[in-house]
Amino acid sequence: MKELNEGDKAPDFKGKNQEGETISLNDFKGKKLILYFYPKDNTPGCTAEACDLNDNYDYWISKGYEVVGVSPDSEQSHRKFIDKFGLKFNLISDPDKELLQAYGAWGEKKMYGKTYMGVLRTTFVINEEGIIEKIFRKVKTKEHTKQIAGELNL
Repeated sequence: MKELNEGDKAPDFKGKNQEGETISLNDFKGKKLILYFYPKDNTPGCTAEACDLNDNYDYWISKGYEVVGVSPDSEQSHRKFIDKFGLKFNLISDPDKELLQAYGAWGEKKMYGKTYMGVLRTTFVINEEGIIEKIFRKVKTKEHTKQIAGELNL
Protein backbone atom coordinates (compact mmCIF):
# COMPACT_ATOMS: atom_id res chain seq x y z
CA MET A 1 0.00 0.00 0.00
CA LYS A 2 1.52 3.28 -1.07
CA GLU A 3 1.18 6.32 1.15
CA LEU A 4 -1.31 8.89 -0.08
CA ASN A 5 -0.09 12.42 -0.74
CA GLU A 6 -1.71 15.77 -1.36
CA GLY A 7 -2.65 15.99 -5.03
CA ASP A 8 -3.47 12.25 -5.26
CA LYS A 9 -6.89 11.02 -6.29
CA ALA A 10 -8.78 9.98 -3.16
CA PRO A 11 -9.40 6.23 -3.03
CA ASP A 12 -13.01 5.33 -3.71
CA PHE A 13 -14.84 4.00 -0.71
CA LYS A 14 -18.15 2.48 0.33
CA GLY A 15 -19.21 1.94 3.90
CA LYS A 16 -22.23 1.76 6.17
CA ASN A 17 -23.14 4.71 8.34
CA GLN A 18 -24.82 4.69 11.74
CA GLU A 19 -28.20 3.96 10.08
CA GLY A 20 -26.88 1.07 7.97
CA GLU A 21 -27.04 3.21 4.81
CA THR A 22 -24.23 2.92 2.28
CA ILE A 23 -22.09 6.03 1.84
CA SER A 24 -19.49 6.31 -0.91
CA LEU A 25 -17.02 8.87 -2.18
CA ASN A 26 -19.31 9.19 -5.22
CA ASP A 27 -21.97 10.74 -2.96
CA PHE A 28 -19.71 13.77 -2.59
CA LYS A 29 -18.97 14.48 -6.27
CA GLY A 30 -19.07 18.24 -6.75
CA LYS A 31 -18.71 18.80 -3.00
CA LYS A 32 -15.75 19.24 -0.70
CA LEU A 33 -15.26 16.63 2.01
CA ILE A 34 -13.48 16.46 5.34
CA LEU A 35 -12.93 12.73 5.80
CA TYR A 36 -11.44 11.96 9.18
CA PHE A 37 -10.26 8.67 10.62
CA TYR A 38 -10.29 8.16 14.39
CA PRO A 39 -9.63 5.23 16.73
CA LYS A 40 -12.72 4.79 18.93
CA ASP A 41 -16.11 6.26 19.82
CA ASN A 42 -16.47 7.78 23.29
CA THR A 43 -12.77 8.07 24.07
CA PRO A 44 -11.45 11.49 25.19
CA GLY A 45 -9.44 12.45 22.10
CA CYS A 46 -12.00 11.11 19.63
CA THR A 47 -14.85 12.82 21.47
CA ALA A 48 -12.95 16.13 21.51
CA GLU A 49 -12.27 15.87 17.77
CA ALA A 50 -15.86 14.91 16.87
CA CYS A 51 -17.34 17.63 19.09
CA ASP A 52 -15.00 20.29 17.68
CA LEU A 53 -16.00 19.42 14.11
CA ASN A 54 -19.66 19.20 15.16
CA ASP A 55 -19.63 22.54 17.02
CA ASN A 56 -18.33 24.08 13.78
CA TYR A 57 -20.49 22.01 11.42
CA ASP A 58 -22.53 25.03 10.24
CA TYR A 59 -19.25 26.81 9.46
CA TRP A 60 -18.08 23.84 7.35
CA ILE A 61 -21.40 23.67 5.50
CA SER A 62 -21.25 27.43 4.84
CA LYS A 63 -17.80 26.93 3.30
CA GLY A 64 -19.09 24.10 1.08
CA TYR A 65 -17.64 21.18 3.05
CA GLU A 66 -19.29 18.01 4.30
CA VAL A 67 -17.82 16.10 7.26
CA VAL A 68 -17.63 12.30 7.59
CA GLY A 69 -15.87 10.30 10.30
CA VAL A 70 -14.57 6.71 9.99
CA SER A 71 -13.58 4.23 12.70
CA PRO A 72 -13.63 0.46 13.19
CA ASP A 73 -16.57 0.81 15.61
CA SER A 74 -19.94 -0.80 14.84
CA GLU A 75 -22.94 1.03 13.37
CA GLN A 76 -24.64 0.72 16.80
CA SER A 77 -21.64 2.26 18.56
CA HIS A 78 -21.71 5.15 16.08
CA ARG A 79 -25.47 5.63 16.63
CA LYS A 80 -24.94 5.88 20.41
CA PHE A 81 -21.96 8.24 19.95
CA ILE A 82 -24.01 10.49 17.64
CA ASP A 83 -26.99 10.49 20.01
CA LYS A 84 -24.87 11.18 23.09
CA PHE A 85 -23.11 14.21 21.57
CA GLY A 86 -25.70 15.40 19.04
CA LEU A 87 -23.37 14.91 16.07
CA LYS A 88 -24.80 16.27 12.81
CA PHE A 89 -22.64 14.27 10.40
CA ASN A 90 -22.29 10.65 9.33
CA LEU A 91 -19.89 8.16 10.87
CA ILE A 92 -18.85 5.17 8.78
CA SER A 93 -18.31 1.80 10.41
CA ASP A 94 -15.16 0.08 9.09
CA PRO A 95 -14.75 -3.13 11.15
CA ASP A 96 -12.77 -4.86 8.38
CA LYS A 97 -10.47 -1.81 8.16
CA GLU A 98 -10.79 -1.61 4.37
CA LEU A 99 -11.20 2.18 4.30
CA LEU A 100 -8.59 2.65 7.00
CA GLN A 101 -6.08 0.64 4.95
CA ALA A 102 -7.03 2.29 1.64
CA TYR A 103 -6.29 5.70 3.18
CA GLY A 104 -3.18 4.60 5.08
CA ALA A 105 -4.90 5.26 8.41
CA TRP A 106 -4.18 1.78 9.78
CA GLY A 107 -0.66 1.00 10.86
CA GLU A 108 1.94 0.44 13.49
CA LYS A 109 1.65 2.44 16.68
CA LYS A 110 3.69 2.54 19.87
CA MET A 111 2.53 3.03 23.42
CA TYR A 112 4.48 2.38 26.62
CA GLY A 113 7.25 0.78 24.58
CA LYS A 114 4.92 -1.75 22.96
CA THR A 115 4.23 -1.87 19.24
CA TYR A 116 0.77 -2.73 17.95
CA MET A 117 -1.49 -2.16 14.96
CA GLY A 118 -4.13 0.54 15.25
CA VAL A 119 -5.89 3.52 13.75
CA LEU A 120 -3.58 6.38 12.81
CA ARG A 121 -5.67 9.50 13.47
CA THR A 122 -5.67 11.22 10.07
CA THR A 123 -7.84 13.75 8.26
CA PHE A 124 -8.15 14.16 4.50
CA VAL A 125 -9.61 17.23 2.84
CA ILE A 126 -10.93 16.16 -0.56
CA ASN A 127 -11.99 18.65 -3.22
CA GLU A 128 -14.98 18.58 -5.59
CA GLU A 129 -13.05 16.51 -8.16
CA GLY A 130 -12.06 13.83 -5.64
CA ILE A 131 -8.47 15.04 -5.27
CA ILE A 132 -6.81 15.13 -1.84
CA GLU A 133 -6.22 18.79 -1.11
CA LYS A 134 -4.72 18.46 2.38
CA ILE A 135 -3.70 15.67 4.77
CA PHE A 136 -3.43 16.08 8.53
CA ARG A 137 -1.39 13.36 10.20
CA LYS A 138 -0.84 15.31 13.43
CA VAL A 139 -4.38 16.16 14.41
CA LYS A 140 -5.11 18.70 17.14
CA THR A 141 -8.27 17.05 18.48
CA LYS A 142 -9.57 19.99 20.56
CA GLU A 143 -9.07 22.56 17.81
CA HIS A 144 -9.23 20.57 14.60
CA THR A 145 -11.54 23.06 12.85
CA LYS A 146 -9.09 25.88 13.54
CA GLN A 147 -6.21 23.66 12.36
CA ILE A 148 -7.94 22.75 9.08
CA ALA A 149 -9.30 26.24 8.37
CA GLY A 150 -5.87 27.74 9.04
CA GLU A 151 -4.09 25.39 6.63
CA LEU A 152 -6.75 25.98 3.94
CA ASN A 153 -6.67 29.76 4.49
CA LEU A 154 -10.43 29.89 5.02
